[in-house]
Amino acid sequence: MGKKKMLFVYNPKAGKERIRSNLLDIIDIFAKAGYEVTVHPTQEQGDAIEAVKNRDRGFDIVTCSGGDGTLDEVVSGMWMSKTRVPIGYVPAGSTNDFAMSLGIPAAMHASAEAIVTGREYACDIGVMNGDTFVYIAAFGLFTDVSYLTKQDIKNVLGHMAYIFEGAKRLSEIRSYHMKVTADDMVIEDDFVFGMVTNSISVGGFKDITGKHIKLDDGVFEVTLVKFPDNMLDMSNLMAALLNRDIDTEQMYCFKTSHLVLESKESIAWTRDGEFGGEHTYVDIKNENKALKIMVPNKN
Repeated sequence: MGKKKMLFVYNPKAGKERIRSNLLDIIDIFAKAGYEVTVHPTQEQGDAIEAVKNRDRGFDIVTCSGGDGTLDEVVSGMWMSKTRVPIGYVPAGSTNDFAMSLGIPAAMHASAEAIVTGREYACDIGVMNGDTFVYIAAFGLFTDVSYLTKQDIKNVLGHMAYIFEGAKRLSEIRSYHMKVTADDMVIEDDFVFGMVTNSISVGGFKDITGKHIKLDDGVFEVTLVKFPDNMLDMSNLMAALLNRDIDTEQMYCFKTSHLVLESKESIAWTRDGEFGGEHTYVDIKNENKALKIMVPNKN
């Protein structure tokens, strides 16, 4: 009986470049579990998409290591490919929100072990104007911080890099007039921030998307934050958002499997921490249990 085949795609610059000192040990874990491993270090943005989309059909699993952006690319490549296989994830980024949501260990050796000893979990993914995202699509306040913060700053400061960069933007707060259609509901208002999520953690903050989150229920958690009257209201609003203290006068929170957001001006979006383009029309759909990812066995 032949060995199982694994494509291992990793981002050598993710996080604090932790993968460099752990790479051989991780490959050894896979090899000891009976895998023949083909290694592909990414060279530029979009490289992981092409590597997975155009991979040989003989691979039994595709594993990746990097931040949420690397995972997003691997999922995109899998979505575009004709043959879909389980995905393993060794988190190595600055925040690793999706790994936290799935209970994947932060320690690289432990997450590698979970791939070869764990179980397949079928979770939802999102499709935004034809492009996939794993756990979040967002617009507005601070959402450009993750992709505009330089990688070397992220490597030195880690999660604090996002906080420092975001603090510099407080004077740039602006709103976007949008029409939002979801199920039988139509909302039209001015928003400073909006996120469509399938995660228990965003930006390293747990529970910001709500309580009792399930990643395989076929619906997103949607949060739309209205434009406040003054900076004091903005401060209170951000505190309420972080504490998930829902103020219905200032924000809309609901669940849906499909929504459309329309605006007259182009609005910049982020998908899984990476730039998602500028749009006047955004159609977001939940693809229920479309992704199989390896997670640790339940105790």
